[in-house]
Amino acid sequence: MDSEIKEEIPVHEEFILCCGVETQVLKCGPWTDLLNDQSANRPKLLIFIITGNPGFPAFYVTFAKALYSLIKRRFPVWIISHAGHALVPKDKKILTTLNDPNAQEIQDIYGLHGQVEHKLAFLRTHVPKDMKLVVIGHSIGCYVALQILKHGPELPIIRSFLLFPTIERMSESPSGRIATPLLCWLRYILYVSSYLLLKPCPEKIKSWLLSVVLQKMNVQSDFPLLNLLEPFCLVNAAYLGSQEMMEVVKRDNETIKEHLPKLTFYYGTIDPWCPKEYYEDIKKDFPEGDIRLCEKKIPHAFTLHFYQEMAEMVADWLKDDLSQIETETEGNKD
Repeated sequence: MDSEIKEEIPVHEEFILCCGVETQVLKCGPWTDLLNDQSANRPKLLIFIITGNPGFPAFYVTFAKALYSLIKRRFPVWIISHAGHALVPKDKKILTTLNDPNAQEIQDIYGLHGQVEHKLAFLRTHVPKDMKLVVIGHSIGCYVALQILKHGPELPIIRSFLLFPTIERMSESPSGRIATPLLCWLRYILYVSSYLLLKPCPEKIKSWLLSVVLQKMNVQSDFPLLNLLEPFCLVNAAYLGSQEMMEVVKRDNETIKEHLPKLTFYYGTIDPWCPKEYYEDIKKDFPEGDIRLCEKKIPHAFTLHFYQEMAEMVADWLKDDLSQIETETEGNKD
């Protein structure tokens, strides 16, 4: 399976301006421009992945490829970076896109609410209005996914999968208790040190450092991960993290209740960002909801080594929805 995923599945990389910010989009499958595709074979659904923090799409490529393969390559799978977490490499160009009506309206684009608006703007300007959507959120991407349901009621989202969801009490979680002082009070030290140490560092040395680190982690990437050592991206990731600790406190039960039939929650048993008690609490509040607890000891950062297992589960959960869409498509042809 791994060799098939790596060799045969096309992944197209684009850099666009979304809300005036450089944004990386990785598109799994042959469809690169759904908005202008008027062919009869244009897919009826897009699977849209919203990353955790830091929002580097390259970490999610193996998961997206595995999922794309498991759904028999019938629908595109796209991954979007967070605003401020991607810089266009010197050898790449920013694609000319539609005028973005929201470019001047979004305040604090690199903050938590700005990231929500950033994803909404992308879906509204780069995806056909009648295209059904499946949104997959991971970590803080789950918070963003819920906010998209809340603030984008016109978007035809049929399902939303929230994987290892950090949607409440982040600063009280085991990792949050460590991260809060670092991100909220000491992040300025990170800002200064990252610019002093990394800004003057040549690209060749950064590439070598990254290769050493990734090799030790036993992680391979189809796309460069130099943004991991870009001070601009690190600073924005830390800034977003500080807002997460301060603002992701109370679970948005109203939005969950309104959209419960569309939602699937997947909690870990060894997740220091959303411990098991968070699963027990939400299960108690929404006993009729599709709220699952991991039985495989998959870690929070599943994309590094457990992407295949997660892709198989998501594909299984999607089976009925995709069959229904295919049935509707065949019916329309008749």
